[in-house]
Amino acid sequence: MNHKKKFNHLSRTSAHRKALLSNMAASLILHKRISTTVPKAKALKMYVEPLITKSKNDNLNSRRVVFSYLKQKEAVTELFKEIAPKIVNRPGGYTRILRTGNRIGDNAETCIIELVDYNTTYTEVKQEVKKTATRRRRSSGAKKAAATAEAAAPAEEASKAEAAEEAPKAE
Repeated sequence: MNHKKKFNHLSRTSAHRKALLSNMAASLILHKRISTTVPKAKALKMYVEPLITKSKNDNLNSRRVVFSYLKQKEAVTELFKEIAPKIVNRPGGYTRILRTGNRIGDNAETCIIELVDYNTTYTEVKQEVKKTATRRRRSSGAKKAAATAEAAAPAEEASKAEAAEEAPKAE
């Protein structure tokens, strides 16, 4: 039975699991997106989101707490200098899991886990061009108006041509 099972143990010892999640979290912070299996991505999401929340408050204690989890100075610096200012107004949900299908060798379900604010296809604001409504058919009144306009056009051209012929004769 799995009563009160809070997280996925990933079939690893606790030391192995901690090292795995620490390395994956550092890679995610440094590269902004990594490819892995779905269970590992879900475990990583639970591991890294509290660290990102902790990075919103940039002081010595929060840096030490985050470093105790990540164990990589470059990742901690990247988290506090570049990622934290971008997510300061976001109330949570800093990562996104995109499923990519099954792996060929062992048929494991794979995915991409990424930081939400760093995916440009989702975050860039698109300028929508407002299209004017076009009618696909003309009403009967429009047909009559178009027919009278076509009939009037040759008559106007004929009157212009007569006026052009009379102008040189007057001189």
